[in-house]
Amino acid sequence: MTINEVHLITFSPTHTSRQIGEAIMRGLDIKEVVIEDLTKPCDVRKELPADALAIITVPVYGGHVAPLALQRMKEIRANHSPAVIVVVYGNRAYEHALQELDAFTGSLGFQVIAGGTFIGEHSYSNNAYPIAEGRPDEDDLAYAELFGKKIRTKIENAADREHLYGVDVKRIQRPRQPFFPLLRFLHRVVKFRKSGGSIPRTPQVDAGLCNHCGACVKQCPTGAIAKDNECNTDVDKCIRCCACVKACPQKARTFDTPFAAMLSECFRRPKENRIIL
Repeated sequence: MTINEVHLITFSPTHTSRQIGEAIMRGLDIKEVVIEDLTKPCDVRKELPADALAIITVPVYGGHVAPLALQRMKEIRANHSPAVIVVVYGNRAYEHALQELDAFTGSLGFQVIAGGTFIGEHSYSNNAYPIAEGRPDEDDLAYAELFGKKIRTKIENAADREHLYGVDVKRIQRPRQPFFPLLRFLHRVVKFRKSGGSIPRTPQVDAGLCNHCGACVKQCPTGAIAKDNECNTDVDKCIRCCACVKACPQKARTFDTPFAAMLSECFRRPKENRIIL
């Protein structure tokens, strides 16, 4: 069968999920492309035709699909349209996020024909405590592009829509996880929580470095930062995605969470991207 139109549906505050989605689309080599970037506040009400393919890429926050991504996708409907679902996580673990995304997209009317778990630089990564720094890198993007080519082959080999079979994402191979670093991380988390330690609720701003350029305002996915008031962040709107921190050209914004050191120390070994189709 032939698919002539692909829709990239993505939520990507720090651009990692979108990069993976765009690489998959390059591998598909389908000319008609529609990009629905849900990162900024929007009202997307649309129905995908049955002969369109959706590529859905979202980040993982704390082992779950970013809640805001699901909220902004809830008005999309599909007529049994085929979909490829991908979760992007910061080298710790995606836990049940891929299954969550599978169940959610199924409720919208999509049929998942392929899935993937990819690595992106962690939101908390910084110069002192790098966590999957620079990922997705060239190899990650090349693998995502190869994934797109394999999806295209699967579609072309299907005689018709009824023979374009879905997948059980629970059967995807898990990345290798050394036992002792994981145990060390869990021990440190328990110790931190017992100590009554706290984490900042919003990024911190060095007012002496901030020149009010507005880069953080443009990048914030929730509108938690206002123009000309860049030194303050609305705690009720902030989702701690750290898009503002990574976008600030003056390095005036930081998010000094103790979890950055824990993650950097305990999850140094790069995890592998995994796919199923």
